[in-house]
Amino acid sequence: MEKRGRGVKSSPIQTPNQTSQQAPVTPRKERRPSMFEKEAYAQILRERLRESIHDVQYVEPPFDDSIADIGKEWKSALAKLKFANSYRMEPLKKFQAHSVETKIQQILTESLKDVKYDDKVFSHLSLELADRILLAVKEFGYHRYKFIIKVLFIQKTGQAINIASRWIWDIAWDSWVAAKHEAESYIALVLVFALYYE
Repeated sequence: MEKRGRGVKSSPIQTPNQTSQQAPVTPRKERRPSMFEKEAYAQILRERLRESIHDVQYVEPPFDDSIADIGKEWKSALAKLKFANSYRMEPLKKFQAHSVETKIQQILTESLKDVKYDDKVFSHLSLELADRILLAVKEFGYHRYKFIIKVLFIQKTGQAINIASRWIWDIAWDSWVAAKHEAESYIALVLVFALYYE
């Protein structure tokens, strides 16, 4: 019987002919820096967050196959894009209420300067104004903000009116803007809510 020591390996004696048949030694891989090292933490964080907001994981198909005959362009417009997590808790560019308010006020005065009160016209005009304002606000390039736009036309008949809105609000990043256009027979009020979406 052979006695074996604890943790001791016996290596066979090699002859000169056997040494040439050994597997080639592969170079060691460079050790990844630890995230607890001061210099390495910033580098690791940069590598993880680099271009993560542009990486599309997959495209979710819209509804079902029954709309396949309508056209590829329409289907692609309905498709939802799923983005990889960026772990960004604050916007790249904070919402600037003053510049947005000036732009909305300009759109209101241009669109409504010669318009008289008519409830049938205003039902369509409010939708057109909301779309136009949304496009103008999106041109500012506020990344990861959701915009909610309310356009109200109120006829002047000597009444008072109170308007209230209620949201779950993050006071650090969320904001809102109001713009008003007043004519002889009506008041047009636009409310834009900018909600940061993490």
